[in-house]
Amino acid sequence: MTLPRTEQLTADTALDRMDGPAALSRMIDVQVAAVESLRPVTGELEAAARLVASALVGGGRLVYAAAGSSGLMALADAAELPGTFGIAQGRILLRMAGGVPVDGTMPGDTEDDTEAARAVVAELRADDVLIVLSASGTTPFPTAIAEGAKARGTRIVAIACNPGTPLLAAADVAICVETPPEALAGSTRMGAGTAQKAALNLISTRAGILLGHVHDGMMVNLVADNAKLRARAMHIVASVTGVSDDAAAHALDRAGGAVKRACLIASGAAPEAAQALLDAHHQHLRPALGALIAQQDA
Repeated sequence: MTLPRTEQLTADTALDRMDGPAALSRMIDVQVAAVESLRPVTGELEAAARLVASALVGGGRLVYAAAGSSGLMALADAAELPGTFGIAQGRILLRMAGGVPVDGTMPGDTEDDTEAARAVVAELRADDVLIVLSASGTTPFPTAIAEGAKARGTRIVAIACNPGTPLLAAADVAICVETPPEALAGSTRMGAGTAQKAALNLISTRAGILLGHVHDGMMVNLVADNAKLRARAMHIVASVTGVSDDAAAHALDRAGGAVKRACLIASGAAPEAAQALLDAHHQHLRPALGALIAQQDA
């Protein structure tokens, strides 16, 4: 029987017969190769990001569904989006087989629970975007969710590491990240997991850009809810507008902590006018700044 790629063994990987540095170097090589496998699918990653952005601009939600290690990768991505991009928590759902582990226990049998998958399907709406993940592409829980979502008209992004699999077949955007066999055969928490997390990083960050939440490589829609992030917000406003740190902090106070509004206020807009400019330009800071400068020059 020919094993799927995610179950095969990488050649020359007798890790237990290598010394420590050699074994670690070999594992690093496989991890790097796994991330490189994303380069051939940048078109699919872009299509996925556009689906996510269109759902969030409208009334839809971003829903992640996965099991095991893939679910942990989805959790890491989903949990960061509100703070990084200011996306409301209620617009992001995570549905992991067996629920999110809280004590280090993650039973394997939950990935076969198609009854729980049907309950997830019942939550989905046509204006949502569903991201389903499975390294093998055959895991019953996310596959059943994808197949049910398709029947409901929900748009689907699927990420798997084996081609021609049921999960990919159900998707509107199928992302087959053909990672190499693992250094530890079948341990898809390693190379495949790294590649899946990288894929999610790329999709969600590109979606953030499309939503107008990135300006010159800075997160201008962050939620500054601790001292580090408040300092970052002040630095962003100062960097974008060229004002002093004190002036940036004052603008943030006037903007209620909203970085985009603060940038416009620091550039001379009244708080109400700043929000109106953002609304007129679909929350994108660059054209809002351009319009403000044009008004000032008129």
